[in-house]
Amino acid sequence: MEEWQRLLVEGVNSVQKLKERFPEIDERKLQAIARKYPIRINHYYLGLIQELGDPIARQVIPEEEEITDISCFEDALNEEGDSPVPGLTHRYPDRALFYVNYQCAIYCRYCTRKRKVGDPASISRANIQKGLDYIRSHTELRDIVLSGGDPLLLKDEQLDEIVGALRAIPHVEIIRIGTRIPSVLPQRVTQGLCDTLKKHHPIYLMVHFSHPRELTAESKRACDLLADNGFPMMNQTVLLRGINDDPQVLKELFVGLLRLRVKPYYLFQADQVEGAGHFRTNLAKGLDVMKGLRGHTSGLAVPYYVIDAPGGGGKIPILPEYLIKCDEKEAVMRNYEGKIYRYDFPTKEVAWESSSRSPF
Repeated sequence: MEEWQRLLVEGVNSVQKLKERFPEIDERKLQAIARKYPIRINHYYLGLIQELGDPIARQVIPEEEEITDISCFEDALNEEGDSPVPGLTHRYPDRALFYVNYQCAIYCRYCTRKRKVGDPASISRANIQKGLDYIRSHTELRDIVLSGGDPLLLKDEQLDEIVGALRAIPHVEIIRIGTRIPSVLPQRVTQGLCDTLKKHHPIYLMVHFSHPRELTAESKRACDLLADNGFPMMNQTVLLRGINDDPQVLKELFVGLLRLRVKPYYLFQADQVEGAGHFRTNLAKGLDVMKGLRGHTSGLAVPYYVIDAPGGGGKIPILPEYLIKCDEKEAVMRNYEGKIYRYDFPTKEVAWESSSRSPF
């Protein structure tokens, strides 16, 4: 048994084990939640928790709101509605999301796929084959995102089979893998894993770090190994109420990621997922966070702030209002300090003026 497998086995996957680690939890209430949404906290990530209610604990320990929240949707992004075959979401013209594993190294309580992650019935080899057949028959698909669950929890041989099948399709140019492994179970990143995947380059890793305390020596080792083996890494963070909805916390995280050779890519407004509404902030909070980043640190450390539109509308970027006015003569802009600047045009431009009204 490899170290990462041992850490999974020795972790918490039941309310009883959680009670042993945190005697103060309400076992009865958590049992009701766990019956609907399973628990998994591997032993490594468990060790990052300092106390109940801290930013690490809240990501993985169930809360009562998970079964009292009925204001959101099971499939908030309408992934199933955009799935021509089970487990494959084809929403954008030239790319698709391919669901290849139902397990994760931890089960995030705010997961977009709470409805299916952790459920073995949500995936099968037959569905994976149907997905591959669909991709082969749709030559417009040039970019495939492997997701789940976490694809990197598959065995090396399984990954080799799936990624190899994709790489053999002539019109598939880019393969991306969505994973939390470098932040929550970095021991899974081995030279063997890198050797298995780098045969099929170019492969991009869409990683997920949520808080600066996830930037450990173990995570650095994993990211160094991936970068040294030719894997570009882009980070996707979810804006989480009471966990990371603070510009100083996110600045520390994003600057720290750059040191690991990981580019901050997306900051997601939390999805309207049933059982996860208590993690959502309002939009004004997200814009304030972005204002606290832009200009206060390198642009390399500033991600796109986006809403993945409910119902399958796709990712929509949300920006603070920097452009105040634009007509045929000039653009009037506000910088990160709130100071006003003008830029004169040499030629006639289409007139545009922002609304003076703010929705907040």
